[in-house]
Amino acid sequence: MNSRHFHTPHPTLRQSLISTPLAFACNLVLAYAAFGICRVAFLLENWQAYSKLWAENNTADLLAGAFTFDTSAVLYTHIPYALLMLVPLHWKEGTRWQGVAKWTFLCVNALCVVLNLADAVYFQYTGHRTTVTVFRELQHEHNLATVLSTELLCHWYLVVTALLTVALLWMFYVRPSGRPHTQPRWLYCLLHTVIFVAYVPLAVIGMRGGTTTAVRPITISNANQYVNRPVEAAVVLNTPFSLIRTIHRTVPATPDYFSPTELAHIFSPVHTPSDSLVCRRKNVVVLIVESFGQEYIGAFNRQLDGGQYTGYTPFVDSLVAHSLTFDHSFANGRKSIDAMPSILSGIPMMHESFFLTPFSLNDVSGLARELGSNGYYSAFFHGAKNGSMGFQAFARTTGFQDYFGRSEYGADPRFGGDADFDGTWAIWDEPFLQYFALKMTEFQEPFLSAVFTATSHHPHRIPAQHRERFDLGEPLPMHKCIRYTDYALRRFFATASRQPWYENTIFVLTADHTSQSCRPEYQTDLGYFAVPILFFDPSGEMPQGRRHAIAQQTDILPTLLGWLGCSRRPYVAFGCDLLSTPDSATWAVSYLAGTYQYVKGDYLLQFDGHDVRAIYNYRRDPMLRHNLAGAEPQPQMERELKAVIQQYMTRMNENQLIPR
Repeated sequence: MNSRHFHTPHPTLRQSLISTPLAFACNLVLAYAAFGICRVAFLLENWQAYSKLWAENNTADLLAGAFTFDTSAVLYTHIPYALLMLVPLHWKEGTRWQGVAKWTFLCVNALCVVLNLADAVYFQYTGHRTTVTVFRELQHEHNLATVLSTELLCHWYLVVTALLTVALLWMFYVRPSGRPHTQPRWLYCLLHTVIFVAYVPLAVIGMRGGTTTAVRPITISNANQYVNRPVEAAVVLNTPFSLIRTIHRTVPATPDYFSPTELAHIFSPVHTPSDSLVCRRKNVVVLIVESFGQEYIGAFNRQLDGGQYTGYTPFVDSLVAHSLTFDHSFANGRKSIDAMPSILSGIPMMHESFFLTPFSLNDVSGLARELGSNGYYSAFFHGAKNGSMGFQAFARTTGFQDYFGRSEYGADPRFGGDADFDGTWAIWDEPFLQYFALKMTEFQEPFLSAVFTATSHHPHRIPAQHRERFDLGEPLPMHKCIRYTDYALRRFFATASRQPWYENTIFVLTADHTSQSCRPEYQTDLGYFAVPILFFDPSGEMPQGRRHAIAQQTDILPTLLGWLGCSRRPYVAFGCDLLSTPDSATWAVSYLAGTYQYVKGDYLLQFDGHDVRAIYNYRRDPMLRHNLAGAEPQPQMERELKAVIQQYMTRMNENQLIPR
C-alpha cells in the first residue's frame, strides 16, 4: 500500500486538552531548580559567613523558608508566561505562540539567575539580599561599567554557572505537542477556562505566602522566622523576591539637618546604663492587647460626660488604680505590625512599617536580647497561625528563645485546641490567656514573656457563650469585644496570682493601636494614637500612681531595663526611661499620612519633613482646632523632632540599631 495513504494519528482528547497545562507545570519545576542552583552557588560563594548554618539552624526550617520565598518569586516573575500558557484560547498551541512562550520563559529565568548570582557577590558588601534601594544608592555612580566588568572577570565561575543554568533550562524545557483543532473547540475552551480560573487563586496564595486571613503577604522580614540570625535570612530569600517586595517600599534618604556632632548633642537614642543601678531580677510579662484604645477605659476618661463615663473595662480600671500610668500615653503606629518593634525594641514607625522595609534585616536588639544576656529565658505568645503577621519572625530576630502559637496551643491537652479558634484570626482571648498564664509556670525564672491578643478585632465576634453577657447593644461592635477581652484579662490575672512567680513579676499592659471610635476626643490626629501604658508590680516595689507626663510605646524598653538594672551594656531605643526622666521632658513621636507628629509638654508639633505644618496646645485644645504656628515652643520642638528623624534614618540606613 502506498505510504501517502497513511495519516498521522490524531492526539487523544486528553493529550490535546491538558498538554499545555502539564508543560507549564513541568517548566515551573525547572524554574524552581534554577533558583535552587543559584542558592547553592550563593552559599558556596559566602561559605565563610555560613559555615555554621546547618549546625545552628533546623534544616527543615531552612528548606521550608526557601520553598516559600521561591514559590512567591517564581509565581510573580512567571505571570506573563502563565498568561501565554494558560489563556483559554486554542491558538496558543501554535508553533509561533509557543515560540514566544519559550523565549519569555527563558528570558525571565535568565534574569532571575543573573540577579541571584550577582547578589552572591554583592551580599558580601551589604550583608543582605539586594532591594530596590540599590538603584537609589547607585544612581549617581559613573563607574558601574568598570566595576561590573571587573567583578565578572573575578567571578568568572559564576558567569559560567549562569550560562550553564540557562542552557539546562533550554535543553529541558517542555514544549506542548497537542493539536486542539482536531477536537471540539467548545470543549477545549471550557476545560482550559476551568484550569485558568483554578490557577489564579492558587497563584495568589503562593505569592502571598499563605491561605488564611491572618496571613499578610510575606515580606523580606518573614525570612527571620526560619533562621536564627538576620544575616542568615539571605539564605532562604532570593533576590527577585527582595526586589519585588520592596518596589513600592521607598525609603527616604537620610536628612542632613545637623552635623554628626550637633545631632548627638540634640538627641541620641543610645542608652548607657549606670553602674550604680540596683539589679532586680524580676520576671517581665508584656501584654499587647489588640486594638485596646485608651478611649474604652473608664479610668482614663473620668472627665467625659460630666464624670459619668464608665467605659467598657471594669477590670483594667481596677488595675489602673494599682499601676504606674500617665496622663497622655501613645502608640507609635496605627497597625499591629508597628507595635512589636515599638514595644519590644524601642523602634517607632516612621514613614513605613519597620516589618515592610529593607531595615527589617538589620541587626536588631530588644527586651529579649538585652535580658537574655543577663540570664533571662524569653518566650512570645500569639494565638494565631504560627508565622502570621510576621510576629514569629520578629520575635526570633530580637532574641526570643521560644514562640508559642496556635500550633502549640492545639498540642496542649489541657485546652480545647481548634475548638477555641475564633474562625478567622486566632484562639479566643480567654482560653489563650489561660494557656499563657499556666505555661509561664513551667519557665525557669527570671523570664520575659510577651503575648499579643487577638479577639478585639474585626469581624468583632466573641464566643457564643458570652454574647448575652457582653453584647449589650453598645454604639460600636468593638465594645462587646473590649468587654470580653477585659474579662479575659481579669481571668488571666486571677490565674496568674495563684502562680509562684506572680509576686516577683512586673506586668506591662498596652495596646498595639487604637480602633473604632465614637468619641470626638479620640478622633483627632493625636487621639488616633492614644493607648494605655500600665506598669503593674504586685509586690508594690515599683512606683505606682498617675503621672502628669507623656509616655509612648518606645519608652517601655528603657523603663524596664532601667528599673531592673541588670543590663550594663549600651542599647538603642527611641524613647526614655520614664522613671528617671522628669515629667516635663518625656515625649512621643508618630507618623500619620506623610506627617511626623511630636508631642512634648503641652504641645503637638506636625512636621512634613521640610516645614512645620501646625502646632497645637493639645491640653487646652484637645480637638486641635487652633493652629498656633510660630508659637514659642515651635523652634525647639522642630529642632528635637528633626534630630529624632535624622537619628532614625541614619541608624536604619547604616545598620546601627545595635551600638558598635
